[in-house]
Amino acid sequence: MKSLNDLPIFVAVAESGGFSSAARVLDLSKSAVSKRITQLEQHLGARLFHRTTRHLSLTEAGVSFYDSAAAAVRCAQDAEDAVSALLGEPRGHLKIAVPLSFGQLHVSRMIPEFLNRYPLITIDLVMEDGPINLLDSHVDVALLTGKLPDSSLIARRLLPLRSITVVSPTYTAKTSLSCPKDLLEENCITRSTSSNKNVWSFISKQHSYELNVTGNYSVNNSEALKEAALNGVGIARLPTFVVGEYIANKKLVHLFPDFAMPELDLHLVYPERNYLPQKVKVFNDFAREFFGGDTPYWEKGLLS
Repeated sequence: MKSLNDLPIFVAVAESGGFSSAARVLDLSKSAVSKRITQLEQHLGARLFHRTTRHLSLTEAGVSFYDSAAAAVRCAQDAEDAVSALLGEPRGHLKIAVPLSFGQLHVSRMIPEFLNRYPLITIDLVMEDGPINLLDSHVDVALLTGKLPDSSLIARRLLPLRSITVVSPTYTAKTSLSCPKDLLEENCITRSTSSNKNVWSFISKQHSYELNVTGNYSVNNSEALKEAALNGVGIARLPTFVVGEYIANKKLVHLFPDFAMPELDLHLVYPERNYLPQKVKVFNDFAREFFGGDTPYWEKGLLS
């Protein structure tokens, strides 16, 4: 049946909600996607989508057809994954989604080494913040923090994301900072997109503090916040993956090393399948090896 080739296109249009969005996911032109859907409708003798200038939705026939079509696409993917697992060298196309700052600073360093080890794999790396639907975007694996967006996803802990307070040596020369409570009298610069941007928590064996800090600068990007700290604007709470190397070269000072701050976990997330694609498995294994697990490479000597 020639129409079998059209099933992934139909499923992509149904799941993404439009020809243009499906075309981007499938790396096809909008006209090619529209033509294939029209051919499928002609083959079935039924209209699958209601089309208007602003909206696309499944017809009753489309809803009925979708469940079987989506199941067929998943079975075909499982069959392909099963065969791929038997082949010697990992191969195939891998679409990866990662947070912007972590992607720029660390995933971008990892990918060249990964491709050198696995030259038959091709990569589409998407670096952006905010929610992402792995299934609609045809993402094979993502790096995510927090609650999973979909119960059909599998998550494997990759590494901890720790934050610390940092300041430039020029700033510390002007003030005395001996414990977290001293921050109440200091200029604390913050990341505006953080849900607790002005509430900083510190934990040690003897004391715990939850402080309401204030400052004259807030920005929605960790890299910009780091630059402000480097230039002596104020004290910043930042992830170690952003500031680790600056503490190592003494351009920033790690304040209150005897206190920990609440941390998150970074997860490798991928759609649930009967057979884990070999390309996803080797990426997961390589990422664990490259970053260093519970003590990532940017924290070597930092928290000891």
